[in-house]
This record gives sequence, C-alpha cells and structure tokens, in this order.
Amino acid sequence: MPTAKAPPDNPPVAPMPAPAEDAAAHTPPPEPVARVLRQFRQVFNSVKTHFQQMEKLAGVGGAQIWALSIIRDRPGIGVNELARAIDVRQPTASNLVRSLAEQDCIEIRKEGPDKRAVQLYVKAAGRQVLRKTPGPFTGVLPEALAGLPPATLQRLEEDLAILLKAVNRDLQHARIPLAELTTP
Repeated sequence: MPTAKAPPDNPPVAPMPAPAEDAAAHTPPPEPVARVLRQFRQVFNSVKTHFQQMEKLAGVGGAQIWALSIIRDRPGIGVNELARAIDVRQPTASNLVRSLAEQDCIEIRKEGPDKRAVQLYVKAAGRQVLRKTPGPFTGVLPEALAGLPPATLQRLEEDLAILLKAVNRDLQHARIPLAELTTP
C-alpha cells in the first residue's frame, strides 16, 4: 500500500489573476500599430543620433548649429528673421543667439537707424564649429522631409494632423526645435 506524502510546509500559492486593465496594458499592439511605432522609433532615434554626433564633434547643440548656419548664410540677419527661418518662436531664437554669443560664435551688432534691432554675424569660432559639424545642419528630419515629393509630404501632413488630434496635441510645443526635445 503506497504511503501518502506529507504536504509541503509552504504550499505554492496560485497567482491572483491580474485585473482586466493590467492585462490589456500588457497585450501586444496589433501588428500594423507595432510596425508604425517601430517606424516612429527609427525616425526619432535617427534624429537623436544625428544631434548627439553634432554635439559631440562640434560641442554645440543641433538647434544652435542650424541657427549658426543660417547666420553664416545670411550675414546681418535679425533675430525675428532667424526665428522664421528655423520655425521657432522669437524667444527661442533669442536664447539661441544669446548662447551662440556667449560661446563667441557670433557677433551681435546694432547698425542702422533702429538701434533696438540687432544684426547677427558669424565669427571665426562659429565658422570653426560649422567646419567640425557633420551635415545636414538643419538636421536629418528636415532634410529628409524637404526631399519628399510634394504629394507625399502633403499626405504625411494630413495623416499626422489626424494622429495629433487623436493624441490631444499640445500646440505650445510645436515650435520647440527637435534638438532640444531629444537631448537627454
């Protein structure tokens, strides 16, 4: 006759079932969603990597590089015009200008009849920074977008508008340079 085994001192406890909402949080996304998420990650990682390389080689952030390249290409440009050229708000452009001036990369002059308006010029240190920087100075995403066919760009704009509406877009961040969003 077989002998019965004694129960273990600490019998295993069956795990409690997870609440339905936790289970849903761990459910993998449908395949098309996963593919699109991967594509967004690839885009953002490319942007981040490019800006990190720029900063490592030049010692200056990506938004500053872009601003510096605009100032180099358009000597005497003002802060408001610079803001329009890189599609940022005027205070953001002013901060970029202040930082570049502190690094001795640009010269700020007040010439002409309106002494409140400033004109910006690249100095030797700024030219040296641009020589050390891998292009494109605008960043890889603006460069890639500029190379798309107009119909593709329009379709992308329309589709992203739908996505932004779905994620409750925050318009105040629309004009923050990507280089500032991707820094650690």
